[in-house]
Amino acid sequence: MAQLLDDEIRNQVRDVLAGMVHPVEIIFFGSQSENCEYCDDTRQLLEEVASLSDKLTLQVFDLEKDEIIAQKYRVDKSPAFVILGKNGDDLEDYGIRYAGIPAGHEFTSLINDILIVSKRDSGLAPQTREFLNNLNQKVLLQVFVTPSCPYCPRAVVLAHQMALESPMVEAEMIEAMEFNSLADQFNVSGVPHTVINSGKGEVVGAVPESHLVQKIREALA
Repeated sequence: MAQLLDDEIRNQVRDVLAGMVHPVEIIFFGSQSENCEYCDDTRQLLEEVASLSDKLTLQVFDLEKDEIIAQKYRVDKSPAFVILGKNGDDLEDYGIRYAGIPAGHEFTSLINDILIVSKRDSGLAPQTREFLNNLNQKVLLQVFVTPSCPYCPRAVVLAHQMALESPMVEAEMIEAMEFNSLADQFNVSGVPHTVINSGKGEVVGAVPESHLVQKIREALA
């Protein structure tokens, strides 16, 4: 099987992942029973990335056969994966999800998220952290993207930073072309398009964190 990452990219990623602090585990869910066009490529991509750092591990599951594990991590589509903090045998779920292959520009989101989780630091501004740490309602951020969108990684990583910062936030990258019925449900016509709490609010475009905070406030009001 041909490698998805060429040697130059592998070396670049290896250098970036050398900055990891704490171990990270990725849990991948594929599907053999569904017509899952990108499952094999997504799995292979994650295997190749995981091979580039001894602080990074990958577990592979099937959405149907391992239904109980999928439910535990609130995964209901494939290909999908969750990025977790690893502390010895314990796994910390920060609510960081991907649905679809992180190809094209989204590959940078994947690498950035691994580093953020490894450092256990969202890197958000103090006022954003304060807002997130005072949340008393659940927030679901679904960021619709396409691989060719250069602005999408900013929106994805920001949503994932917020999920890392607050146990009340869950954030999912959704590849809009792979899950086009879901994109249609939320009237996604341009990307990045962030849907807040299943349509209570939305943000189109890559916006500053203060703007997303304001939109979350409005959706929760």
